Amino acid sequence: MFCKQCGKPIEDGQELCEDCMANSTNPNGGESNAQADTIINNDNYSNTSNAASSNSKSKIAAGLFALFLGSFGVHNFYLGYTGKAIAQLLITLLTCGIGACVSGVWGFIEGILIFTGSIDKDANGVPLTD
Repeated sequence: MFCKQCGKPIEDGQELCEDCMANSTNPNGGESNAQADTIINNDNYSNTSNAASSNSKSKIAAGLFALFLGSFGVHNFYLGYTGKAIAQLLITLLTCGIGACVSGVWGFIEGILIFTGSIDKDANGVPLTD
């Protein structure tokens, strides 16, 4: 889940991150005005949605990266899954290309999953665009 105010990742069940909760309290020491918080949250949510859509990754680009450069993990670097990407790259490089078959098949399968929609979000949870 993401903070309704600033868009940072938060734990399930929370509405605001710790930073936003501290800033939303009333200077008098009481609780904040719920109506004002709702307006602020709605405005920031729409700004976050617009920012997320402008930063969304292409499904076609990710799929093609996976099919043709999957043994190097290029598609995972593109989508922000750096751990998997480094693993694929190291398998290929440290085996002097012999392990490229393994990471290549891995990348090919992920390419198919991207094109079929099973992998439909990047590492930040932003949906891939067509």
